[in-house]
Amino acid sequence: MDLLEFARGPALYVSLAVFVLGTAWRLGGILMLPRFRDLSPAREGAPPRWLGALRANVRAMWPRRAFRRATHAATLNGYAFHVGLAVVFFGYAPHIAFVQRLTGLSWPAFPDAVMYVAAVISIVALLIALAMRLTDPVRRMISNADDMITWTITFLPFVTGMAVAGEPSATILARDHVIYGGPLAVHLLSLELLLLWFPFGKLMHAVLFVFSRGATGIRFSHRGVES
Repeated sequence: MDLLEFARGPALYVSLAVFVLGTAWRLGGILMLPRFRDLSPAREGAPPRWLGALRANVRAMWPRRAFRRATHAATLNGYAFHVGLAVVFFGYAPHIAFVQRLTGLSWPAFPDAVMYVAAVISIVALLIALAMRLTDPVRRMISNADDMITWTITFLPFVTGMAVAGEPSATILARDHVIYGGPLAVHLLSLELLLLWFPFGKLMHAVLFVFSRGATGIRFSHRGVES
């Protein structure tokens, strides 16, 4: 078994198992925490709980007017990264083929040029986010090892992926094990490292933000406050 076979076999299945079971464990542990019943009556005209949660999630997608000037750059940079990440993962032909091997699902891919632009935007956005964290006194003070580990583990798949994307995606799909055996294995291993870390670090916010914002929205709407 060479490195690519290991990355496509045991390492992939172990990392997926840790990702799924670890995420379920974290989420289940939070959802099973005891809840204190709110004994106060709901304000007149208060929306249903689900609507309060939905409103809070939608409202939190953009900062309030009072904070927009101070957070404008960070907000736009965050959107640039997340949109670029979604385009690269869900729109690149080799990534779609990877998902198809695992699940049987597939969909049309974007042109390679779109992928390269999206990948560069995501990499630049990650570097800007790191610079903001290191140069801002408040962000630097509240940062810890988890932040730096999470940033590094998120950055690695982009860098290793760019090392593989030196040929058209059709060529990579046809001859990946011949042309890019070693680099492709490293790229897969970097993704698997991300999957292993996901349930235990701050990457878990990708799942938990819906619940935390929803809980805030439920509390606020019960009291007649717009979240």
